[in-house]
Amino acid sequence: MPKTPQDLRSARWFAPDDLRSMGHRSRAMQMGLDGADWEGKPIIAIINTWSDLSPCHHHLRDRAEFVKKGVYQAGGMPVEMPVHSFSEQFLKPTSMLYRNMGALEVEETLRAHPVDGAVLMGGCDKSTPALVMGAVSMGLPFIFLPAGAMLRGNYAGQKLGSGTDVWKYWDERRAGNITKTEWEGVQGGIARSYGTCMTMGTASTMMSIADGWGLTLPGASSIPAPDAGHKRMAAACGRRIVDMVWEGLTPGKIMTRESTRNAVTVAMATGCSTNAIIHLIAMARRAGVDLTLDDLDAIGRTTPVIANIRPSGSDYLMEDFYYAGGLPALMKELGDKLDLSVMTVSGRTMGETIAHAVNYNDDVIRPLSNPVYHEGSLAVLRGNLAPDGAVIKPAAMDPRFQTHRGPAIVADSYAALKKIIDDEDYPMTPDHVLVLRNAGPQGGPGMPEWGMIPMPKALLKQGHRDMLRLSDARMSGTSYGACVLHVAPEAYVGGPLALIETGDMIEIDIPNRRLDVALTDAELATRRARWTAPPPRYERGYGVMFSKHVEQADKGCDFDFLRTDFGAPVPEPEIN
Repeated sequence: MPKTPQDLRSARWFAPDDLRSMGHRSRAMQMGLDGADWEGKPIIAIINTWSDLSPCHHHLRDRAEFVKKGVYQAGGMPVEMPVHSFSEQFLKPTSMLYRNMGALEVEETLRAHPVDGAVLMGGCDKSTPALVMGAVSMGLPFIFLPAGAMLRGNYAGQKLGSGTDVWKYWDERRAGNITKTEWEGVQGGIARSYGTCMTMGTASTMMSIADGWGLTLPGASSIPAPDAGHKRMAAACGRRIVDMVWEGLTPGKIMTRESTRNAVTVAMATGCSTNAIIHLIAMARRAGVDLTLDDLDAIGRTTPVIANIRPSGSDYLMEDFYYAGGLPALMKELGDKLDLSVMTVSGRTMGETIAHAVNYNDDVIRPLSNPVYHEGSLAVLRGNLAPDGAVIKPAAMDPRFQTHRGPAIVADSYAALKKIIDDEDYPMTPDHVLVLRNAGPQGGPGMPEWGMIPMPKALLKQGHRDMLRLSDARMSGTSYGACVLHVAPEAYVGGPLALIETGDMIEIDIPNRRLDVALTDAELATRRARWTAPPPRYERGYGVMFSKHVEQADKGCDFDFLRTDFGAPVPEPEIN
C-alpha cells in the first residue's frame, strides 16, 4: 500500500508539534532550508564515497549533483552524506580490513538520521558490498549507483587493461624483456580517466552483481564513468528512489533467494573476480539468504563464461562490453538460467527490464553455444588442506594445472615470499607449488590481495609464465594464473595450511574439486600437536574488534555480530 506523507520515516523528526521537532526544524532553517523543502516530501540520503584519495570515485562529487537534481525533479529532498571511501589503491594493509567498518557506518548513518531512502554511490572493490550490506541491514528503500569503469588504457598503440597488464608487464620487466622507459609508459597510459578498473576485476564484477541482483537501474553497471549517459543515469536514480519510497519498495522485496541465484549466475557468466565469492556470501546473508560455497560451485558448474573480457577473456574491456549491449544483453543470452520474475529497483521485473536488450557483438558477449570457458568463472575446492573450502579461477589459468601434483615451497610471510621469488638462483621447477600462509582474515590482517603471487625470477627467465600457487589470502580481480585462494580455515588460526612444510606434495584436481596434501591424518595430527598459535596482530583499536569478530572466508568475512541471525532487529532510534 502506498505511503502517505504522515507515513514517512523522516516525519518523526520534523512533523510533531513539540520541543525536539522544533529544534530539528530550526537547525534545518539554519542551513538555509525552509518547510517547503521537507514538508510532506521523502528525504533521500545520497551516500557518497567520494574522496581525494579515491581515483575510482573521483567523479562522484559531481555525480551527487545529478542525483540531487533527480530527487528535486521527483519532489523529494536530497541530503548528501559522506562515508568511507574504500580506496583500493591507497588503503593499507588492505581495503578488505575496512569493508565491515564501512558497512556498519552506512547502516548506522541511515538509521540515525531523518531519511526515507538512499542512493548508494560506489564501485571500487569493497564499496559495493559495504554499501549494500549496510543498507540492506537497515532496510530502507535504496538504489545502488555504480561508479562505472574508466576508459580503456593505451600505450604505444596497445590496448591496456588495468591491473591485468600491470601484472603482465611487471613479469616482463623482471625477466629483463622491457626497459624502464617502456614500464613508465605503461604506468602513464594504463589509467586514463576517473572510474574503476575497466577489466572484469572486482569492481566491475561487484557492480555487475548489483545490477544482476536488481539493485541498480537496468544496465547501469556497464556505463563507463566518463560517458554522458552516466550523468543521466545518476539523475534517473534520484527520480526513481523518491518513487520507491512512496511505493515502499524495500530491499527485502528485491534481495530474495531467487534474485540471489540470478546475481551468482551473472557473476559466473561474466568471468568474475574470486573476491565475488566472499562478498556474495556476506551480502546474501545480510539479506537473510543462506548462500554457501557449495551453492556457488553448483551454479558455476552449469553457467559458462560468456563475457569475453580480460582477464578471463582475451582482448576486450568494459568499454567494449558496454558498446556490445552491456549487462542486459548478457542476461538475455543467459535465458532460462535466470529467474526473470524477480522484482528490481525499477519497479519492474527483471524480465521486463531486459526484454528489449540487444547483443551488438557476439564476440564480446558470447552466446551459450560459444562460451569463453565451458563452466563458470570460479571453482570451489575441498580436501584435507582446505576442509572449509578454497577458490580458484580456472578460466584465467594455464589448463595444464587443472590436475597437478608438486612439492611445496612454503613462505610464512610476504617478506619471506619476496626473498624466494626474487632469488634468480632459487632451486625450483614449474612443477613446484608456491605457498603463502598467514595472510587470511586474521593473519593478513584483513586478508590482503597477496594471493596472486608473482612468478619467481628463476622461472621467468626460463620462459615460464604460470605455476600453481596457494594461499589463504585473496587476489585482485584483475589477476590471472593458477592461484588457489581463500584456503579455509586460514593458517593463522590453525587451519591445515599451517601444518605443511617445504617438500610436502600438494595435489589439485579441479574437475573433481579436490585440494590435498599427501599426508595421513596421523601425520597431520602429529604436526598439529607441535603447532604454536602466533601472537595477536593487534592489542588495541579497531584491529582488536576486527580480529575478535571477523568470520572466515567461507562465511563471507563478515563480523559475527552483524549477521542477520545474530540477534533481534535493531529498533528505530527514540526521538526525545
